Amino acid sequence: MSEHKKPDQSRRQLLKNIGLTVAAGAVAAGTTTAVQASVEKPEEKNENTTGYRETKHVRDYYETL
Repeated sequence: MSEHKKPDQSRRQLLKNIGLTVAAGAVAAGTTTAVQASVEKPEEKNENTTGYRETKHVRDYYETL
């Protein structure tokens, strides 16, 4: 009769490992985003309300420059 070759197990294992690596990378990316979240300090109140005030949206703009 004919001899049957067994399927190549190393190729299947490689595909399984790629899938696990992608899943682990997605989990790691999600947790690092949560860890890098920062706590914002409340703004200091200034008695003088005229003139230049550096508020949160101004600081955010400066960070983009």
